[in-house]
Amino acid sequence: MASITPGYDVTLEDPHRNTGDDPTRRAPLVLGGQGFRDITDKAAAVALNWPALWWWAFFLPSVAFAGLFFSLIGYLFATGVGVWGNNQPAAWGFPIINFVFWVGIGHAGTLISAILFLFRQNWRTAINRFAEAMTIFAVVCAGIFPGIHVGRPWLAFWLFPYPNQMAMWPQFRSPLLWDVFAVSTYASVSLLFWYTGMVPDIATLRDRTKNRIAKVAYGIMSFGWTGSSRHWHRFEKAYLLLAALCTPLVLSVHSVVSFDFAVAQMPGWHTTFFPPYFVAGAIYGGFAMVLTLAVPCRHLLGFRDIITERHIENCCKVMLGTGMIVTYAYTAELFFAWYSGHHYERSIFLFRLGGPYWWGFWLLILLNCLIPQIMWIKKCRLNPWTIMIAAMAVNAGMWFERYVIVVTSLANDFVPSSWDQFNPTWVDLWMFAGSFGLFCTNFLLFLKFLPTVAIAEVKTVTPEAHGHGGHHDAATEGH
Repeated sequence: MASITPGYDVTLEDPHRNTGDDPTRRAPLVLGGQGFRDITDKAAAVALNWPALWWWAFFLPSVAFAGLFFSLIGYLFATGVGVWGNNQPAAWGFPIINFVFWVGIGHAGTLISAILFLFRQNWRTAINRFAEAMTIFAVVCAGIFPGIHVGRPWLAFWLFPYPNQMAMWPQFRSPLLWDVFAVSTYASVSLLFWYTGMVPDIATLRDRTKNRIAKVAYGIMSFGWTGSSRHWHRFEKAYLLLAALCTPLVLSVHSVVSFDFAVAQMPGWHTTFFPPYFVAGAIYGGFAMVLTLAVPCRHLLGFRDIITERHIENCCKVMLGTGMIVTYAYTAELFFAWYSGHHYERSIFLFRLGGPYWWGFWLLILLNCLIPQIMWIKKCRLNPWTIMIAAMAVNAGMWFERYVIVVTSLANDFVPSSWDQFNPTWVDLWMFAGSFGLFCTNFLLFLKFLPTVAIAEVKTVTPEAHGHGGHHDAATEGH
């Protein structure tokens, strides 16, 4: 058998696998002849070198917006929730819209990390680390909004069932309380899963840095990792168990979030269709955010040989598939409203199509259903500009979806005398923008101080990890 050089630029025939135009032949996962040392050097340099100018260009505005976000929270505490556009009957405004939006963004990280790991999909290795980080930071942003929405955030601890002298307990039949447990569990397990996977790579940074403070910090964070066979055995077992714990959370968390709406009697909400609809939408928006972050990182960090076109194209395919599910859900919602024969349901959907919020509904159809169809074209799945257009369209469209669901049903309930128009205030708008500042600040700090890619896992899909030099991934993945 002819030898194949490291880098997976496979041009010679291998008798043990299909060649030619066979569609089962997969593209390489690591390009450019990258060996163990090359991958370690490239990944460690991002965390250990002085930040590039582009990093400061993004970081400083992000910090400014995050500061604005916390300043507006302070203004809210000092003034009251009247600074928002929330009213009666639209008591759920931007805070709950933003909460559902950010929780949805966090779904793709757990899906890439846990479910693809359990199914032994090796293409996850280059993008799982910052997808997991995205999950943590999105959940941080999401968790803030319910806390400040209650009006007296200093009493938010009442949501937790702890022993107290008044013998008062939260209402366990309320889905709002289910959210407390679901989101806090999701955040805790995702954080543990993310950090556990980073331990070997943090130890690599510990051994490479020459800064004494950084060496001590990385040493504490790596928990004395030495790379012994005993450490690897325990690491792999713990990582597998955490992946198994994370997997049902992908389905449960946004299902519970959908119960906030589905168990209510409001027209447009009271349906059993919401849990799968919300889960598919969350994965759709989450993968769009993964692409929004992965495409620029691939170029700015010099990771084109590690985050390859195959990784990007697979994410585009997942986004396209979940996008078709979401498009079906929109169509099914309209069909259910008509088929039910219930005049309130019919009225609310006609209201969405042609009422005062018609622009939101048709924007979400354009952004979520029509623009992403360009991903059917292979050239568009490989072009960074079209990928960014489709991904950012979905990011915006998923926010408008939550806006339409929350506002249209609340603003026009059963009694016309209580109808009122919802109009966001400048505080609503700037707090939403500020939440992106908080998200980007955390993400940029992660890029600078922690391993951006899973160094140890990426090495396992290189030719150097397999003495025969063959294309291990193409031969084994999916079999």
